[in-house]
Amino acid sequence: MSTQMQAARAGRVTDRMKFVAAEENIPVETIRQRVADGSIVICANINHTSLKNPRGVGEGLRTKVNANIGTSSTFPDIAPELEKLDEAIKCGADSVMDLSTGNNIDQSRRKIIERSTVMVGTVPIYQATVEAIKNHGAIVSMTEDDLLHAIESQAIDGADFMTLHCGVTRQAIERMRTQHREMDIVSRGGSFMAAWILHNEKENPLLERYDDLLDICEKYDVTISLGDGMRPGCIADATDRAQLTELITLGELVDRAWARGVQVMVEGPGHVPFDQIAANMKLEKKLCRNAPFYVLGPLVTDVAPGYDHITAAIGGTMAAINGADFLCYVTPAEHLALPTIQDVHDGVIVSRIAAHAADIVKGVGGAREWDLKMARARKILDWEEQMRLAIDPELARKKRSARNASDEEACSMCGEYCAVKMIARYFDRPSGSPC
Repeated sequence: MSTQMQAARAGRVTDRMKFVAAEENIPVETIRQRVADGSIVICANINHTSLKNPRGVGEGLRTKVNANIGTSSTFPDIAPELEKLDEAIKCGADSVMDLSTGNNIDQSRRKIIERSTVMVGTVPIYQATVEAIKNHGAIVSMTEDDLLHAIESQAIDGADFMTLHCGVTRQAIERMRTQHREMDIVSRGGSFMAAWILHNEKENPLLERYDDLLDICEKYDVTISLGDGMRPGCIADATDRAQLTELITLGELVDRAWARGVQVMVEGPGHVPFDQIAANMKLEKKLCRNAPFYVLGPLVTDVAPGYDHITAAIGGTMAAINGADFLCYVTPAEHLALPTIQDVHDGVIVSRIAAHAADIVKGVGGAREWDLKMARARKILDWEEQMRLAIDPELARKKRSARNASDEEACSMCGEYCAVKMIARYFDRPSGSPC
């Protein structure tokens, strides 16, 4: 077996490449070339047998959307998370990430991977630290082998990509300390890694044993998602020394992964003021040699709990226009609670809107055409076609039926003063006729 990157470099076109090319309406040779040079990844573990819809992430492709699910110590039951998985896929998520920290993480992960038809990401340090507490009594007692064991176990189970916090280094932590941050470290995996480093007075084992990570990822074709453990947790901390120190390290690790033919993408901030987003995206693309960029938000303000899916969408559109390839959704429950199914629904839909808005600007094939079809359906008051084209058809239909009579041609906002109907009369065209 070989990785998608190794196959592409050898001139071979895989079934996964063919699938992505057909989905994106891009020549398969273009996909092969970009997988070969690392600007596109196809996250598809050889053991994820239920993966029916592999996705390409990267240059020239539709901006993808991820949904986070998973158990917690407060809510350890996997059943609701499987329902959230179904809802995320139904709403159009391109991937899900299992962030489980509740009881029986292995079982949770395996059920999610077995059920998911889209790519699945994981964060192995969550499992390694939970098991360290059980076996050794403390997170900081985790061993390097514990961490590598968690990574390999998740690779064997079929995880398509993994967040690995390799860039949380002693140097990055020291720069955070000397510059001073308002919120220090907000990444859960980043905080685990920083605590281990500070307690043990050693360098990050994920960095020290990076070649061992590459061995595992190469064997199962796991895409490394280089985690942003030093990401800013508030806009005051954006683009500081700690964040950029980590980013420089991640760029170097991209080079090392590519040298082995291992696929890799890079994760990014976080909380970033709107006027700094473009610079952050361009800097990542430069330092990481155009590797696919996966961003959380970024959230453009800190004061909107309950509406952070919106603050993230505002930042997500700007990020994607300027180079981000993959948006991790943020739900209305961000900073507040474990998300409900409705939160998952809202998070996916709003993130898809942000991604699509960026794709229009980026010239992604089919993006403008989708909007043009909607405009033409609105022009002739074709409500069924408008419902079909809506990014959330169920909500659109629900709102339409709730405030309009079933036989009403216009909507109740304008009623008899409908602008579309009025102008159609003067153009000698009945409002219900084709353009």
